[in-house]
Amino acid sequence: MSASGHNADGPEATHADDHDRTYRPRWLYYTPFLVRAPELTRRQWRVLGLVAVASLFELYDLYLFQLALKYIQADLAIPEAQLGLFGSIVRSGALPAFLVALVADRFGRRQVLLFTILAYTLLTGATAFAPDLYTFVGLQFFARTFAVAETLLAGVVITEEFDPANRGWGIGALGAIQACGAGLAALLFALIDYLPFGWRSLYLVGLVPLLLLAYWRRTLPETQYFAAHCATRGQGTSMLRPLVDLVRMYPGRIMAVAVVVFLLELAESPAGFFGPKYLQDAHGWTPQAIGLMTLFGGALGIVGNTVAGRWSDRWGRRQVTMVFILSQVMLTILYYHAFGPILVLLWIAMIFAILGANVALKAFGTELFPTSYRSTAAGLRIVTGTIGGSLGLLLESVLYGVLGSHWLSISILAATALIGPVFIHLFFPETAGRRLDEVSPELALGPYRSPVRWGRHGQQRPRRTL
Repeated sequence: MSASGHNADGPEATHADDHDRTYRPRWLYYTPFLVRAPELTRRQWRVLGLVAVASLFELYDLYLFQLALKYIQADLAIPEAQLGLFGSIVRSGALPAFLVALVADRFGRRQVLLFTILAYTLLTGATAFAPDLYTFVGLQFFARTFAVAETLLAGVVITEEFDPANRGWGIGALGAIQACGAGLAALLFALIDYLPFGWRSLYLVGLVPLLLLAYWRRTLPETQYFAAHCATRGQGTSMLRPLVDLVRMYPGRIMAVAVVVFLLELAESPAGFFGPKYLQDAHGWTPQAIGLMTLFGGALGIVGNTVAGRWSDRWGRRQVTMVFILSQVMLTILYYHAFGPILVLLWIAMIFAILGANVALKAFGTELFPTSYRSTAAGLRIVTGTIGGSLGLLLESVLYGVLGSHWLSISILAATALIGPVFIHLFFPETAGRRLDEVSPELALGPYRSPVRWGRHGQQRPRRTL
């Protein structure tokens, strides 16, 4: 089997009509936000549908914590000044996801992806029974570990399965369907005052993926790039080999990606975490009003995923990413200083920009590295983003102690993301429309360093500087 061929073994066996590009899945008619869908193969549609539904519940759990924060705070007696601290601890659960990604580069995307779905589903359901703050934080910490691992592996799967001309759209479509998890959380959050166990009932909904796991186990294929890589890989490959190769072969790329992701999460994390609380405390919004805005306004905002993916396929990843990041900073600052009906418009535009920037960065983070350590690179991206996000929440708590205002503190942190576009312009190569093995070849590893470095536009250069 080749990277563009078929895999005919086991549960990922190729069906006779897998390459039919006239096929359109029925669920596509219920996702109008997937604007101008390209002609994908039946296999590509199947993979997208499977990993996107699993990712949907990951975002459900993430956004539910933000929506129900005020209720969780009251029930578990969390002091106001420590909200950022406990949010930071839960968010730090994404750090061990790197180890899961490392395992995926050794044993395959499919097996590890299915395990992450099982783990985060059980932990999310168990959160409903948390008797105290420390149990809640512990369960959510590990739920975040496997949920984040599932999301990063889903992005790797789409990158390795989709054609070069459609990879950006595929990652954007994955993000758009995943964002429906926030809509589901918002819809159910509107009923929180009527549910028998309040916020705890909402966490029980997170058990739904367990009902679908048996189906996913039979139908989710291994990616073709990884299957081809396994055919040429040595049998005794070390578990740490992907990490070692990544650091030695592409140190400049992983450093540049890490800096941009760190800065973006540092700025974005406090803004997203305190968003629903801002509407409730500063503007007196009810849970029902927040739920309705998230549901209907979010339906417009999530188009940013597919728009960013489509535009980055057409106009290039670099300039599209820079535009979306700059827009995100401006809209975040405006949102946290606005009043009246314009809040809704600014919120929709802010979500549009945030999701678009994340899609473009996710595409970069998976395309810039070879198959043998693509998941590991994605895991390191998550680690740096998590550190940035956690630090952002901690800094928000510090600034709140000085300024006495969550909203001013968030605005100051949002401005730090302005450094990101500078790094993208200077250090990121263009990856749109290019084959993965052209963008990120498996370079021969020398005794101490790779024989060449790869320039901003993907060309080989003698290694003289980082």
